[in-house]
Amino acid sequence: MKIAILGAGAWGTALAILAASRGNEVSLWARRVEQAESLLATRENRDYLPGVALPPAIRPTADPQEALWKAELAVVAIPSKGLRDTLAGLSKAPAYLSATKSLEHSEGGLLRMTQVIHEVTGVSRVAALSGPNHAEEVGRFLPAAAVAASADEGLARLVQQVFSGPSFRVYTSDDLIGVELGGALKNVIALAAGMSDGLRLGDNAKAALVTRGLREIVKFGVAQGAEAETFYGLSGLGDLVATATSPHSRNRGAGEKIVQGATLADLEARSKSSRVSTRSRRCTPGASKPAPRCPSPSRYTRSSTRERTPCKNSPS
Repeated sequence: MKIAILGAGAWGTALAILAASRGNEVSLWARRVEQAESLLATRENRDYLPGVALPPAIRPTADPQEALWKAELAVVAIPSKGLRDTLAGLSKAPAYLSATKSLEHSEGGLLRMTQVIHEVTGVSRVAALSGPNHAEEVGRFLPAAAVAASADEGLARLVQQVFSGPSFRVYTSDDLIGVELGGALKNVIALAAGMSDGLRLGDNAKAALVTRGLREIVKFGVAQGAEAETFYGLSGLGDLVATATSPHSRNRGAGEKIVQGATLADLEARSKSSRVSTRSRRCTPGASKPAPRCPSPSRYTRSSTRERTPCKNSPS
């Protein structure tokens, strides 16, 4: 199967490596020509995922037409700030998978990344991949798990088949709202957890913050039409634990640096791998005020939101 990975940052590269390891033909699109040339010459993403070799099945390119040509699935691993404008200039794919955990603030309310993708491309077959997944570990085939969510069960199963393997276990869900919101909103709590670390408030304070923060995420998500149980799975609690505690977490690290006097400009200058999700933090309203652009909760049922069993070739 031909897979196009749009975005050659740390996470896009890690996903390309996973997809290639499953026997797929993978195009890895880098926006900058010099980055694509470096990837081709060194077979390594030295800027964003150093020390991890690119398998032969990955073809880096700076030509989006080449990347998307005959691709059955386009994986969007583009920073949220430039996602809309970037996709507007690219050819359409038959289906899209969002690997970007964020929200867009528009005049009509908050938009999830799959909503932005649908608005820009007009393609209705959209899915999201979310969970406790640090690129530094996933790219090195350390054990991890994630959830592929879509209203199209066939697409969720397709994503599962593309990425599931001995080291990466993919579950499916049709609670697209809950899975995306869990991935985006956990960044707010991770920033606060980092601030707690920076102020040396102790483990008790951090545990209380994360626990009560999860409760706020659940209340906000349910108000948007998500199912509460989704947030106690990989894309909610799992992602929150990893992001609020790991030394790999740029959001947690950013919170720690903020209380030490760092500015946003300082943080962006220090990190090549990703942008801190300040857009989510800045735009999140109170949980009692649902964003009008979110789908109706009547589309989802409690039984459908559970993370389903992985495909048979995944580890048990």
